[in-house]
Amino acid sequence: MPVRAALVLFAGAVACLALALVGARMNGPALIDMLRQRAEAARDAAGGAGIVITFIEGHGWLTRHPVLSGGKGLDKDTRARAAQAIAAVPGVGGVNWAGSRKRGDALAEPTGATPLHCQDEVEGILKTRTIRFSEASARIDPASEKLLDEVADALRPCVGSIIAITGHTDGNGNEAANIALSMARADAVRFELIGRGIPADGLRSTGIGSKHPVAGLDPRDPANRRIEFSVIASMPVKPTPIDTPGAG
Repeated sequence: MPVRAALVLFAGAVACLALALVGARMNGPALIDMLRQRAEAARDAAGGAGIVITFIEGHGWLTRHPVLSGGKGLDKDTRARAAQAIAAVPGVGGVNWAGSRKRGDALAEPTGATPLHCQDEVEGILKTRTIRFSEASARIDPASEKLLDEVADALRPCVGSIIAITGHTDGNGNEAANIALSMARADAVRFELIGRGIPADGLRSTGIGSKHPVAGLDPRDPANRRIEFSVIASMPVKPTPIDTPGAG
């Protein structure tokens, strides 16, 4: 195939991919809004008015797996009936009550916050050590390979959860470039964890630049360059165009 023709085909493929990504991002909120309206109608028809249905998980991602809360004035049977009605709405990927230890079970009642021991372990590992990168680069320093092994091992008990990976930079330089670099570094860590057996569908990466410096540090202090992890849900998630941003 002539080089020019190959370039044209490649450019077309890239354009199609870009349109698919934009479409997924634009259609997600509309779909969630439709599911929310249908879920609320099902809830009310089952006598569950007062139960709050949340289609946004802890780190701000849209999800088809709503969390239920509220409705404390309702009896247990009514709450269970309303939860089952919500779960039966076409397109809803399964519900659970906030704080329930029986994730994905519409009948499970809240029992208080589930301890996130894996997050505590990761924070302990990173308390005195940092995942290092080459200067102004998203290339992970080979010296951090063992540290990543430890992080993956600590996160393994939370497989099935949504694990947020957040990249931070210090306040030096252009903030737009800082945000892009922090995102690239979070993505690099995500790919390393996938390579260590952590399922891709449960990992979310984001970069926020220098927006949140470490408390007590000068925003320009290099110690602000870091990766943080948050376990923000504990339910099995099947990847969809909404659960996995950018899927086509």
